[in-house]
Amino acid sequence: MFNSIGNILRLTSFGESHGKAIGGIIDGIPSEIKLDFDAIQNQLDRRKPGQSAIVTQRKESDTVQFLSGIFEEKTTGHSIGFIIPNEDQKSKDYEHNTTSYRPSHADFVYDKKFGIRDHRGGGRSSARETANWVVAGSLAKHIIPEIKVYSFVSQVGNISIEKNISELDFSAIDSNDVRCPDKVTAEKMIEYIKKIKKEGDTVGGIITCVVKNVPLGLGEPIFHKLHSELGKAMLSINACHGFEYGSGFEGIKMKGTEHNDLFNADGSTKSNHSGGIQGGISNGMDIVFRVAFKPVATIIQNQKTIDSKGNLTEIMGKGRHDPCVVPRAVPIVDALTYFVLADMFLLDKARKK
Repeated sequence: MFNSIGNILRLTSFGESHGKAIGGIIDGIPSEIKLDFDAIQNQLDRRKPGQSAIVTQRKESDTVQFLSGIFEEKTTGHSIGFIIPNEDQKSKDYEHNTTSYRPSHADFVYDKKFGIRDHRGGGRSSARETANWVVAGSLAKHIIPEIKVYSFVSQVGNISIEKNISELDFSAIDSNDVRCPDKVTAEKMIEYIKKIKKEGDTVGGIITCVVKNVPLGLGEPIFHKLHSELGKAMLSINACHGFEYGSGFEGIKMKGTEHNDLFNADGSTKSNHSGGIQGGISNGMDIVFRVAFKPVATIIQNQKTIDSKGNLTEIMGKGRHDPCVVPRAVPIVDALTYFVLADMFLLDKARKK
């Protein structure tokens, strides 16, 4: 399998949901960068399970242990190795699907592709892997400290923020369990997720990301367009089913005369339908994109399925699962955004030497 992401900045990850640990190796981080370990751990704490009533109750401290590439709290320029021990596996919760395939999970395709699968929490397909990405993104953030990434939940089911982005207070993102910066909407989302959880069902949502202080010129004009790199990263997140930037799909309703971002004298644009990216390259405006997540596939209700021999059977989800993935996906979107932008920054820097 392909377990790496990035070009100059590169993460190679390993581990399974119910193994001893997950972890990775990060190459390409410049030397002599002073690291803020508390900030790195804080991002892991934002992603970890068990932090509120509307997420999975699996208890993991998600404490990262760095093994190499750091000396006296600074990067050495060599490979940074790290692990995150798994502490609260309950593999018995998955004994019911040893031979049966959970609908809309990776069980069936993994088994057919590799001839073997780890049924405990999905093994390598588990969202537990994303903790590795948060470590990588938190390290990448140190390379581009002037860039600020703000991801937040903008929609859960049919409940969405009605305010414009310019009206939102990003400092309020972590003021509630759902990570929505609009208090009234957040309360509606939380109550809806609790209702869905009580029914043994799940619901999807949208995370909006706004990136400020982006320098002009990040991204390549052909196969490493900035929006394609961001899209690839976001679509790698478990349960992600869609990515759009700028006007996105709504742009098809507009005429060119309405959609074009006209220039101001200083090179900025009067509107930002391009989402801060033109021709695959950042134009200095805020980067704005949205990531859509499907309802979590594990539901606590009986579903018809098949087993490994093709027999029709039934299955019901057990164990601890998120009724809605978006609250915990916010720091993952943050991290991958920082990782992609840092990678594109290093690529652009290498060309200009």
